[in-house]
Amino acid sequence: MGTVTEAGAGAEQPAEYRIEDLARHSGATVRTIRAYLDRGLLPKPERRGRANVYRDTHLARLHQIAGLLERGYTLASIKELLDAWDTGRGLGGVLGLVAEVDGPWTDEEPGRLTRAELDETFGGRPDDDAVGEAVELGVLVPLADAPGEFLVPSPRQLAVAAELHAAGVPLHAISGHLRELRTRVEHIAARFLDFTTEHVFSPYLDHPPSDEEASEAASLVRRLRPLAQQTVDAELARAMRALATRHLRHHLTDVTAPPPSPVTPPVTPSSPARPLPGTGTPPGAAPSETVPLPAETVRAVRALVGDGNVAAFIAAAAEREVQARTMDALAGPR
Repeated sequence: MGTVTEAGAGAEQPAEYRIEDLARHSGATVRTIRAYLDRGLLPKPERRGRANVYRDTHLARLHQIAGLLERGYTLASIKELLDAWDTGRGLGGVLGLVAEVDGPWTDEEPGRLTRAELDETFGGRPDDDAVGEAVELGVLVPLADAPGEFLVPSPRQLAVAAELHAAGVPLHAISGHLRELRTRVEHIAARFLDFTTEHVFSPYLDHPPSDEEASEAASLVRRLRPLAQQTVDAELARAMRALATRHLRHHLTDVTAPPPSPVTPPVTPSSPARPLPGTGTPPGAAPSETVPLPAETVRAVRALVGDGNVAAFIAAAAEREVQARTMDALAGPR
């Protein structure tokens, strides 16, 4: 028997393969094919003398298995699917569900750019280390058929990096931030999948689904697909609004707070502060006011800053609180 026994002229006989030829045509190894036979994933070959003969049905089945493995199916689950196919229940609905889950989860179209265009995007200065990090993170994908060119799965993500770099953020800092962000987002995605599996898809997962059930599940995937991103977008906007206001208030308070006076008479709980002899309120200035403080408060402040800085610390703390409340009022809803 040759490598592939083709039909004679005008005849329509199926092709026949030896196991080595089947491996070459399918891309699987001989060892893998034998393992699939042992697991029952492939039908038994025809025995002809001392040789096993494989046909196009075996080749088609190997392609099916490879496609399901690429989509994340285990060999055990593939066995169940193929058994359903062999018993006549069909794989149409299940494969439709697989295609729906495996489809794009964004409407963004990938882009391409050359290394020269990439360097120009980031200021015109080549940085091989930064490009290597971007490739490792999947932000850039080198094209094997076009040396010096990259596939960009998310042009929007690359544009954000370019804007941050133009604003002065180092490329290594951008990569580090993306790594941290990716870890947190993957956790959110996993929790969303756990949530929807428990409350939406569990009725479809405790048995091999029929075509009708698989089609219903695929429809649910289409409906729920945008919800995760919409929820994250809304929560990120809420968090940024709240945290940005607090962040701005904190930094403005730091730069506008008056420095403490270097020489200030200490405050004691038993004797209110009095003007020194021969002094008084400067002309045009508001008169000072003595405020009694609890002895415990004064002792705690003295232990923190020392005897000579008690009054200055209390004055600065009060001023900071006043400014914080002013900022709250200015930034609050109108």
